[in-house]
This record gives sequence, C-alpha cells and structure tokens, in this order.
Amino acid sequence: MDNMKRILQGILWIIIYLLLTLAPLFVLLIGPSPEGRDFWREFSVALGFTGLAMMGLQFVLTARFKSLKAPYGSDVVYFFHRQISVVTFFLILAHPITLFITTPSLLSLLNPFDAPWRARFGLISILSLIGLVGFSVYRKQLKIIYEKWRIWHGLFAITAMVGALFHILGVNHYVAIPWKKAFWIAYTAFWVGLILWTRIIKPWLEMRNSYRIVEVTPERGNAATLTIQPDHHKGIRFHPGQFAWITVGANPFMDREHPFSIASSAEKPEKLSFTIKNLGDFTNTIPNLKPGEKVYLDGPYGSFSIDMHQHAKGFVFLAGGIGITPFMSTLRTMRDRNDPRPVWLFYANNEWKDVTFREEVDAIQSQINLDLIHVIRFPEDGYKGETGFITKQVLLNHLPEDIAGLEFFICGPIPMMKASEAILSDMKITPGDIHTEVFYLA
Repeated sequence: MDNMKRILQGILWIIIYLLLTLAPLFVLLIGPSPEGRDFWREFSVALGFTGLAMMGLQFVLTARFKSLKAPYGSDVVYFFHRQISVVTFFLILAHPITLFITTPSLLSLLNPFDAPWRARFGLISILSLIGLVGFSVYRKQLKIIYEKWRIWHGLFAITAMVGALFHILGVNHYVAIPWKKAFWIAYTAFWVGLILWTRIIKPWLEMRNSYRIVEVTPERGNAATLTIQPDHHKGIRFHPGQFAWITVGANPFMDREHPFSIASSAEKPEKLSFTIKNLGDFTNTIPNLKPGEKVYLDGPYGSFSIDMHQHAKGFVFLAGGIGITPFMSTLRTMRDRNDPRPVWLFYANNEWKDVTFREEVDAIQSQINLDLIHVIRFPEDGYKGETGFITKQVLLNHLPEDIAGLEFFICGPIPMMKASEAILSDMKITPGDIHTEVFYLA
C-alpha cells in the first residue's frame, strides 16, 4: 500500500469515527425535546450519549479489522484505544455528576433498593466502567495475569454497554419517536454484531484453520523458537515484520491468545516461526510444547514492515533483546528476495552470550547488504564492539552522512524505544520515517 493511499484511508476512518461518535448527539438534537427539562439536564444527556457512542466504538478498535489498522499500525490503534478510553470514562461519569450537582435530589437514584430500574441499569453501567478502567490501569499493581485481565476486561465492557442501553430505553425520552427507536435498534445491532464477530465468529474461523507444532528450538537469551505449519489448509501470507496472535493449549474461545512477531521469512509461508523469550508468564511454557500439538493463529497484523515503504533507499533497524524477532523476519525475507538495499542493524543486548540469533545474523551479512553493529551493555574481556546503550554517537559512528531516504525501525524494551525515538528526533529524522512496534496492550 503506497503512502498516499494509506493517508487517504486513514483520513476516511477518522471521518467515519467522528460521524459514528456524533450520530447519537445529532439524534438527541433533532426532533422535539421533552418538556420541563433545563439546559444542564440536556447537557448531561449529551455528554452521556457522546460517551456511550465512544464506548461502543471501542469494540471496533479492538475487533482487529485489518483494513482499519492498516493506515496507522496496531500500535497507534491500541494507543488510541487506551487514551480515548480515559476520555470516554470521564464523559460518561460527567453525565450523572452534572445531574447530581444541578439537581441534588437525584442522588436518591444511587440507592439500588429504591431506585427505578432505569437508574439501576445506569448505576450498573457506571460501576462496570469503573471496574473496566481500574483493572486496566492497575493490572500490574493488582498482579492480575494477562489472560484473566482479558476475560474481566471483556465482561466489564459488555456489562457497561448493556447497562447503558437499558438505561436509555428505560428513560425513554429520546427513543419514543419511531425513527429514533429504529436508530437505537440499529446502533445496538451494530454493537452486538461486533461482539459476535469478536467472540464467536473469529474464534470459530480459527478453529477451522488450526496449525500444528513442527518443532521447538532453544535459542540464546533464554528464548525458544516455535515453528508451526498449517493443518490441512493453505496458511497465511504476511509481510516481514508483522505479528500474529497465537493460542496454545486452549481453544480460541477461551481468551488465552498472545501477540508475537513472526520471525520467519515472508517468502516461505508454508512454515511460520515465532521466537519467544521466557518472561515468566505464558512464555515459560513454550519450551515444553511438543511437535504435533495444535496451535490457533489470528493474523497477520501490523504495519511494521519494509513492504510499506517501497520507496525507501535503505533501512536502519534498532533492536533491543528479543525485539530482534521482526527484524529477523525482515532480514530473512530480504535474503530470499535478493533485496539489494542497504540495512544498518544496531542490536543492543546486556551480555554477548545472550545475543539471540547471533550466529545467523552474522552469517546474513555475507548474503545481503547488511552492516551489523552489536551494542553490549556489559561486555566480556576482549569484546571490541560498541558498548553501553544505543546512543546518538553510536548511530553517527556507523551511519552514512547522507541519511535521506532511509526508514528507521525500532523494537525492544519500552525504555530503549523511548530513548531511541528521542535520539532520532534529535537527529532531525522526520517522524513519518520512524516506525515502532510495541505489544503493551494494558
């Protein structure tokens, strides 16, 4: 996809998002208003409707529609999802707070025993939303494992949405007119369809297109490479640098999938490999997997790929630790394609002995136009390469003076990525030429 097409597609999705967000507000403003309701009550309703629409669109952002993520990349979409969730939370919370400030007598609606059902549903929605945001913001402090968090995240989201819809239907002031009722029925059907797609249809499709483990190979750096192949189907085509969600030891309906970069060559899709570092959670089970076990895959996703930048004269890769995996896919693909463009790979690790793919990356130097620069934080005696961290000076030591036309890719630990982005910004690299890959979802 060329840059102009991605830009136009990105603008189109933004326009559609804004229209869907504001649609309930337009419905509120069109037609007769209920009698005896002052400005502040109507203003609070407007806040609630806008927040509700944004909450519903969160299901779109997490439904993994490839055409939606293509213009921006998965990182940007998930970042927007997290940030807009906070805005949505305060918009919806502002709805009852505005009512209580302007009409204190309405505080009685917080009593779930005496309040009418419309108020109870509203309270259920607000409490679910608080749980949703709280569990996401404080997941690590609460030591909630990723798999359980995903289940609770989905339950809170659906409960908040359903409670809000029943609250609107119970109030009935804005759905009494037939065409408005039809609008809300259609809007509700849209949200329900998204949930069905995400929770039922997609898992069912994954069940029908399973994979089998071919082998599990130990790697340097406390990592292991999981190699899989399609189980009686054609598999997928992907771009180097993309990732997929994989489910091992469960079925796709159980919310136990995890995102990993594909490490194998895009020119050899008959087998896929994922190199996974043992981080003490699900990842510590990878070395114990056996050939023949079933694996389910959802992908590919992401725009962290040189294929999105056909115009580039060359590439600069900044990798930290296991962040080498998308670059391995890229290097292997460039080798298989005989791609002549130059590549500078700055590969940072703590210790020389833990450099994953050390021997293979070294060998690839003779197969493509690759300049490999290791950066070791704690070097052994006799090590003669760059030490410490990837700094501006390290980059200047190895990059050509003319870096126009180069695309910069960064993948690794979050602190390393932030530092690298700051360095490239200081080097006056255009933000559009800097690309990152982060799997921090909550």
